[in-house]
Amino acid sequence: MLRVVSWNINGIRRPLQGVANQEPNNCAAVAVGRILDELDADIVCLQETKVTRDALTEPLAIVEGYNSYFSFSRNRSGYSGVATFCKDSATPVAAEEGLSGLFATQNGDVGCYGNMDEFTQEELRALDSEGRALLTQHKIRTWEGKERTLTLINVYCPHADPGRPERLVFKMRFYRLLQIRAEALLAAGRYCKPGQQGFLEFEKRTDSECFEEDPGRKWMDGLLSNLGCQSASHVGPFIDSYRCFQPKQEGAFTCWSAVTGARHLNYGSRIDYVLGDRTLVIDTFQASFLLPEVMGSDHCPVGAVLSVSSVPAKQCPPLCTRFLPEFAGTQLKILRFLVPLGQGPVLEQSAPQQNSQTRVQTCQNKARVRSSRPRPSQLGSSRGQKNLKSYFQPSPSCPQASPDIELPSLPPMSALMTLKTSEEEAVAKVVKGQAKASEAKDEKEVRTSFWKSLLAGPLHIPLCGGHREPCVMRTVKKPGPNLGRHFYMCARPRGPPNDPSSRCNFFLWSRPS
Repeated sequence: MLRVVSWNINGIRRPLQGVANQEPNNCAAVAVGRILDELDADIVCLQETKVTRDALTEPLAIVEGYNSYFSFSRNRSGYSGVATFCKDSATPVAAEEGLSGLFATQNGDVGCYGNMDEFTQEELRALDSEGRALLTQHKIRTWEGKERTLTLINVYCPHADPGRPERLVFKMRFYRLLQIRAEALLAAGRYCKPGQQGFLEFEKRTDSECFEEDPGRKWMDGLLSNLGCQSASHVGPFIDSYRCFQPKQEGAFTCWSAVTGARHLNYGSRIDYVLGDRTLVIDTFQASFLLPEVMGSDHCPVGAVLSVSSVPAKQCPPLCTRFLPEFAGTQLKILRFLVPLGQGPVLEQSAPQQNSQTRVQTCQNKARVRSSRPRPSQLGSSRGQKNLKSYFQPSPSCPQASPDIELPSLPPMSALMTLKTSEEEAVAKVVKGQAKASEAKDEKEVRTSFWKSLLAGPLHIPLCGGHREPCVMRTVKKPGPNLGRHFYMCARPRGPPNDPSSRCNFFLWSRPS
């Protein structure tokens, strides 16, 4: 049996929830190895790795018992990216990055590109520069003992932002390129290379609010056959394997909103698929499954089981990460030059021993030069080194007061002041005391009002109308006149409208601060 699992991991560098917490050092690299073992799949396809080549570390790329292949985004850091991990028992015979063939190395590539004349070279490079596609080709053996070739395409299809219409164009052009490459692989398997079968697997993003009218949904409807593995009214080249085995299963979601907590009530959408060509699914697929219990991402893993055995290649394709210069030991890292080696300088070890007479002569010359130099005490004060005390001596330009000069005597202060009567002194004391008390009271009131305005305390949290429970405050992030405003809504997770335990439609603007 060959077990294949696909998972949108939403960042391979961050610790996976529920997996990394079980590790003593909370290491993301250890978590990747652990999750691969828990999935127990021969081939694991990861989407949205969000890692570039310069940020990829060896523990993440090279896991014991697996050989890995990465496709990186060349435009943005921490964006997109896919990776395929294959057990050593399922080592592919070929691997290739991208759909257009522009990143092919002519050595160990999959081939079969189809007619791409409708694309320009710049457009093909732009479609493949986001690291969204990775192909691996495997040798398999059927239960009849026949060896065939299985081509797997691990794809993370783009999402069309409603506020950016150019991304919708990019998305549909990417779909077109994907379809051309997949159909070319199928055509080559049927005619050019007998025995080769195509296998397509990808994660697809759609707009759930206008699902049926979405251009991506319409494209997918034309790509797939209708539900069921047998003949149907519309026969496309591929089959949705999960609906083939579970045509009436409800609540089979693979993605949930993490902001609204929709996974708690299983209110999501199914946008992760395992697709296969009709012959492959009907002849070799034994099961297709979802793994909603696996946490760590806003998506859950999906997969399929094929009734074939893998025939591993003797050597990994050149695209394997273990052949990258930074991991193969052929490229020196900067840390190599910063770690002390504990060896003496090379020049000292290779330099010839000096003659003792030459050393004596050199020392005599140095002593003669020192003796010929004048000492600082012999030099004039203008050229000598100043003493620190010289900066504290009085300057000769400032005239000094002579000790013989007598200052005129001033009359005593008591003679200049008029005596006050005892009654005036008492009145002055009372007035002064009242002024001090008034000032202290005013200062206290000012301080009190300041701290009351600064620490006004928590705002009153309203109760939602549906459950009479404290609401949660949110902030408007959509561009418009209300951008940045705060509002209250029900704190319960989002769920079906007919579920009383899900979020109600309570809404209230927060008062301005």
